[in-house]
Amino acid sequence: MGILSGVFGSKSENKEIPKINWIQLTNEGQLEDLKKTSVLFKHSTRCGISSSVIKRFEKQHGSAETNVDFYYLDLLNFRNISQAIAEKFQVIHESPQAVVIKNNELVAHASHYDILELNLVALD
Repeated sequence: MGILSGVFGSKSENKEIPKINWIQLTNEGQLEDLKKTSVLFKHSTRCGISSSVIKRFEKQHGSAETNVDFYYLDLLNFRNISQAIAEKFQVIHESPQAVVIKNNELVAHASHYDILELNLVALD
């Protein structure tokens, strides 16, 4: 074991980040029947902030026992769905952005690192 691995830990010691069972948003029709509490996570795969936020979000919520559906929107490939979300739920497009829907109505939204402050347990 080297000096730096003693300070920073080795790869074998790193804990795996819990993963969220993401539902891919690939068509606007998926927005029509959001009965359960749902988080629509709008992610840009080319944005460093977006990548950082989604990793932290998964770490926070990946192992949580919740009744929330998690939807993932790839903004680069499905910009039209992002626009549909903005229109349907009256939120300004941002990236990254989390839009929380319950019974097909907006209950919360946040962008950038404010996404990490959303209390999803309270919304469930």
